[in-house]
Amino acid sequence: MWGRRTYVMGVINLAPDSFSGDGLDGDVPAAVEQARRMEADGADMLDVGAESTRPGSTPVSASVEADRLLPSLEAICRAVRIPVSVDTYKAPVARRAIAAGASLVNDVWGLLADGNMARVIAAAGVPAILMHNQRQAEYDDLVPDVIAGLRRIAGIASAAGIADHNVILDPGIGFGKTADHNLELLRRLPELQELGYPLLLGVSRKSTIGRVLRLPADDRVEGTAAAVAMSIAGGADIVRVHDVKQMVRVARMTDAIVRDWRPDGWPDR
Repeated sequence: MWGRRTYVMGVINLAPDSFSGDGLDGDVPAAVEQARRMEADGADMLDVGAESTRPGSTPVSASVEADRLLPSLEAICRAVRIPVSVDTYKAPVARRAIAAGASLVNDVWGLLADGNMARVIAAAGVPAILMHNQRQAEYDDLVPDVIAGLRRIAGIASAAGIADHNVILDPGIGFGKTADHNLELLRRLPELQELGYPLLLGVSRKSTIGRVLRLPADDRVEGTAAAVAMSIAGGADIVRVHDVKQMVRVARMTDAIVRDWRPDGWPDR
């Protein structure tokens, strides 16, 4: 599965305060419409979340998150044929989302925020996207520290009974890192291959792009395209994006160059 081409994950934000300005605030019909459009535009999977993780956002309780999440998640899972991930770091929310149809868990705290999360994922037997994250952007040596953190997370997953083939790691662009850290991680992404797990990169519309280009979140598609292409060149297996149609095209063109991928029906000459 991994290595032949890059998989594109479309982001569906149900929170009212998404950093990228695309939060649907629990609007079920709008969420289903967006899910169907992303599937039609070529998304390989969707990631549905109901709590903003932007810096400075206000955390919500598991019950509030679940109430905001589950109606749309259930409707999306019925409406599309591609896998649907739940973006949560809370075990009770993950448990209910899996029961509602989610087939992956995307934990931005890499099993460290809720001690029960690893057991919930292991019991369900679903894949888990586990991100490197920390409160302060302070490192002795950025890339080795991130690698060590991800290795620790993978160890927690293994100890809890999560199968190695169900672990996907995310270096956490924009989480506990400065803009310079984010650029360095993207530049040195090939070093993370030593971990031996598939990698997900979430660079879409991130503030680092805004700082480089001096553009707001809703005007960062070109910067996102450059970051996505560099992520794939550095070894990313999945890219998590807001602008699915454009980034599917970026991914396929980059795959054709980097991974020798060709579309079906490619001519012999």
